[in-house]
Amino acid sequence: MRVAILGGTGDFGLALARRLAAAGDEVVIGSRDAERAREKAREAGAASGAANADAVRGADLVVLATRADAALATAAELAGAIGERPLLSVASELSFGPDGARPGPESRSLAERTQELVRGPVVAGLHSLAAGKLARSRPEEDAFVCGDDAEAKRLALELAAKVVAGRALDAGPLASARSLEGLTAVLVNLNRRYEGHAGIRVTGLP
Repeated sequence: MRVAILGGTGDFGLALARRLAAAGDEVVIGSRDAERAREKAREAGAASGAANADAVRGADLVVLATRADAALATAAELAGAIGERPLLSVASELSFGPDGARPGPESRSLAERTQELVRGPVVAGLHSLAAGKLARSRPEEDAFVCGDDAEAKRLALELAAKVVAGRALDAGPLASARSLEGLTAVLVNLNRRYEGHAGIRVTGLP
């Protein structure tokens, strides 16, 4: 699979690039800074690095791995370049206060709002995976993907299965991204309270 990772120079994007490159995928790291993208591509073992608009060319799947506060602007800016290619949204919009992390104030997920900006199908997933663990190895966790387009979801589940040692699980329609993104806040709070590295494995499934 040829995967373009927009925001691939950030912690999560770079960790994802490492795992996919190790699995044999052709990974192109995208960034606003093409030279930085090429530098990080070499570091991660990815096929190449390029400016975001160039990175998406020929991709089977585009991963929007920018910070949450840049995700919508990036999607809008690159909508023309992305075209009808499927896009996987991995960011979670969170707010932080003295009592911990909580989901952002919007009633709709980042993934749902991204779908309004691009022509191709948007799927959402990988929100429960931590960049630090992903950078080191395939974590012993399950990964969740949701979306409304069957083929886009199939590609995202194929990607997810390559980066975790657990299972890639279909979590339903794109509306489920509201829960998946909110799950990030739960994990952040658990890790802070118990000084751990929480991940998720689902029991009771065949």
